[in-house]
Amino acid sequence: MKIKAIVHSAEEGGYWAEVPELVGCITEGDTMEEVMANLKDAIVGWLDVADSRKIKYLPTNAAMAAMLDIGNGGDAIDSTDQIVEIAV
Repeated sequence: MKIKAIVHSAEEGGYWAEVPELVGCITEGDTMEEVMANLKDAIVGWLDVADSRKIKYLPTNAAMAAMLDIGNGGDAIDSTDQIVEIAV
């Protein structure tokens, strides 16, 4: 399974990332390598808990549209942010 995430530069340095389709799934790291490793761990942990509790979440397209605020002049992501795809 592949899941998309948004990686942002943190004001204080480093990075933070969020997974729009997995509500509340966020992480951070000092380097891009660290945030990517932490992101994979956060996604796997979120999915494990969701599976054990039978939690449903938004399909990828709906979640990304909500994050990007499509159709509403959205500014949810910045031009310096990166959209990445994680295989879990």
